[in-house]
Amino acid sequence: MALMITDECINCDVCEPECPNQAIAMGEEFYRIDPDKCTECVGHFDEPQCVQVCPVECIPVNPERVEGQDQLWAKYRLLLAKAA
Repeated sequence: MALMITDECINCDVCEPECPNQAIAMGEEFYRIDPDKCTECVGHFDEPQCVQVCPVECIPVNPERVEGQDQLWAKYRLLLAKAA
């Protein structure tokens, strides 16, 4: 399940540096998450770090990108291979 940032985002800048996959970037109005890079921190942490630090709780699961643990691990391995 890739995560998403809703329009309730206050652009506080705390989520972007926490993402180990660099999936978070500033969009036109507020931060956004690239679903192709978001592994919900699988391979790095037990919990999504952006969700942990968000002060307004505006980072839910993206209903259009529901993925299981196997898919998230496969995405993590693919990102790791691209980085090598």
